[in-house]
Amino acid sequence: MLSRRQTLMALAAGFASQAYAQRSTTDYPTKPIKIIVPFPAGGGGDILARLTLSKLAQELGQSVVFENIGGAGGNVGVSNGSRAAADGYTLVYGTNGTHAINQTLYKNPGFDPIKDFEPITRLSRIAALLVVRPGLQVKSMKELLVELKKNPGKYSFASAGNGTTSHLAGETLKAQAGLAVVHIPYRGGAAAITDVIADRIDFMIDVMPNTAPHVRNGRLKGLAVSTLQRVSSFPDIPTIAESGVPGFDVSAWDALFAPAGTPPAVLEKVGQAMQKILADDALKQQLNSRGSESSPTSPAALRSFIQVEIERWGQAIKRSGTTVD
Repeated sequence: MLSRRQTLMALAAGFASQAYAQRSTTDYPTKPIKIIVPFPAGGGGDILARLTLSKLAQELGQSVVFENIGGAGGNVGVSNGSRAAADGYTLVYGTNGTHAINQTLYKNPGFDPIKDFEPITRLSRIAALLVVRPGLQVKSMKELLVELKKNPGKYSFASAGNGTTSHLAGETLKAQAGLAVVHIPYRGGAAAITDVIADRIDFMIDVMPNTAPHVRNGRLKGLAVSTLQRVSSFPDIPTIAESGVPGFDVSAWDALFAPAGTPPAVLEKVGQAMQKILADDALKQQLNSRGSESSPTSPAALRSFIQVEIERWGQAIKRSGTTVD
């Protein structure tokens, strides 16, 4: 049985520990913040992550260090992030690939996107653009649909690989438009686009940061965008939905997360900083030039959005019959 003195000392220690924890949260951040990017350095995801999240350094008054941990479609890096200390000094960059597609594509992705993370905010939504090879004699999405339906099995579409956004966008188009076209997967988007440019593959639906430069320089023909609304950087290009496939709506997205259990005060501080960053007109213009749009959310809205996305992308994966061990 504890003496009165021991009881008082234990209570004092508990109060001191609580006060320290509260002070640490209030003073956050007091040291550099690490952001795990689950993709190789220099790739499209890494570029978008750094473009947006590097600005946290100025808003929070601490340096931001990016750590690229690629592998298994982003699963390796995200899984590492899920096991990090929940103190706000390790944040995780995620995408529709890591936090939605991979949950069905992989038998064991190594993490639960809902249970293992605290959502902070969505960063942007990234439209995809349907592009066709230079020699394909169609001038519009409507003409392409007519040609594909008239010749089932004759034409092919490229993707960056099985289970990627470009693959599942093509599978969604096949399902919604009732098409019979051949899927040709590549090891990465660059190789796939190269073969479309070279007239070896008929078309591809890929995110605009990958396709837009080739449309601007005339190497590819851009027929339609994948979102319900037209994209501001290409206002004259119609949507797939308005070109004969009603309701077609596919986009990639990225978001910021913290390990589950991160203190609410820390999450709020980072979230407020990100809301300010994503409202900046200069950043919006930079994102628009890459075919993406600033798209911040509340943590609750992001959590609900991810749950819907897991189901939506999961259906596309099941239709394609693709799985990865």
